[in-house]
Parts: sequence; C-alpha cells; structure tokens
Amino acid sequence: MIASDSHEVSQLNELKIDLDAISVIAHYHANSDILMDEQMPIYGGYAGGLEETAIVDVATSINAFVMSGASWHLDGPIHIRWGSTNTRETLAIAGWASAAVTNNTDFLMGNQYYPCAGPCTEMCFLELAAQAITDSASGREILSGVASAKGVALNKTTGMEARMMGEVARAAAGVDITEVNKILDKLVGSYEKSYGSAPSGKTFQECYDVKTITPTDEHVSVYEQAKKKLEGFGLVFK
Repeated sequence: MIASDSHEVSQLNELKIDLDAISVIAHYHANSDILMDEQMPIYGGYAGGLEETAIVDVATSINAFVMSGASWHLDGPIHIRWGSTNTRETLAIAGWASAAVTNNTDFLMGNQYYPCAGPCTEMCFLELAAQAITDSASGREILSGVASAKGVALNKTTGMEARMMGEVARAAAGVDITEVNKILDKLVGSYEKSYGSAPSGKTFQECYDVKTITPTDEHVSVYEQAKKKLEGFGLVFK
C-alpha cells in the first residue's frame, strides 16, 4: 500500500498552466496525494485593477479544484509595485474573492503572507495582522504564513509572525464586517506610506536564542507593542 503525501502545484499568471505542471498533477493523483494548488493574482498586472483582479482570483480558485483536482487552494493576491499581499488593494481583492468562494462553495481556501517589513519590527506585525483580520472575516480556512520581508531575504522569517497571525485571526473571528472594515482602515493607514522604506528587520539568529529556540526579549517587546497598537485600532484579543 502506498501512503499518501502532501504536494503542491502552481498555476501561472494569469489563468495559465504549463504541461510540466499537468504531468505533475497526474502523478500526484495517481499516488493518492493531498494536493495544494497555489496561484497569486497580480494587482496592476495583466488583469488590471481591483475588480478585474478579484474576478481572476475567484477564477483561479475555482480552477484549482476543477482543473487540478486540488484538496485545497492557496491564494495570495500580490501588488505589482510593492510585492506584498498586505496592501489596501490586495487585501480588498483577497477579501472579496474569499467571501465569494466561501459563500457559494465548500472549497478549502488558504492565503499566503508577504509583508514588506522584516522580523522584529512593528510594521511587519501590523502588516500581517491586517491580512489575518481580512482572512478570518472573509471565511478562509487556512492561513499560510508568514514570509516576512516579502519572502525574498535570507533568514528573515520567525515563528513570532505566525503567532501574531494566529492570535489576530482568532480575535477577528465573528466580528461584524462593518467593524472589521473600520479597524482595517485605521490599521492599513498606519503603515501604507512606508512600503518604500519598510524596515528590513533582523535575521532569525538575531531574533531568537538559537539554542533554546525562544524569542529574544526585544522581539517579545516589539510583539507586545504591536498588539497594543492593534487594540488601539479596536481589535479585542480573546
């Protein structure tokens, strides 16, 4: 008996896929694997603006299950200029797409996290918090993060970002959408002018005691400061 495993396949932008990926999909299904299909629609790219990219996002989500036969879909609308999933525009797209799919299907939906700022910075925590609020409020089942510093810097990801993502998602669960939008407007407004000058943050080795794998006092302090700021925006932690 062959044990199943979990694998992923990526669609291309926008609404494209290549023959290699199709072959890989066939192999995974033949092996009874759990399949995650990912795609990151680009705001400001081929699709265009908010409404157009949201339509593409919904289409790629459906495509993951119809074409790939995926077990779940990993989303992640990304801003063409800033390379982030946490901008005002990409959050709107992700929220609309998730709500549309959630309200009309039983598909499992996830989302990828790409803050501009690096670890051990207040901006990083605030950016990812905005996405966690959006994901929780719009019905996503899976949160996949966090790739700090846009996921392109060496050793610039730590567990504290994922901890914030989880805590914020729990706090946002069940909050009225009108209140969610008020919180998000204040929250995104607090960091959106800093995309071009986002702090690079610290490496994992600088954020953690690598022997005990525990966060430094500084990292915990920055985390708590960010939580207080979120509470000031109206988020109530459970």
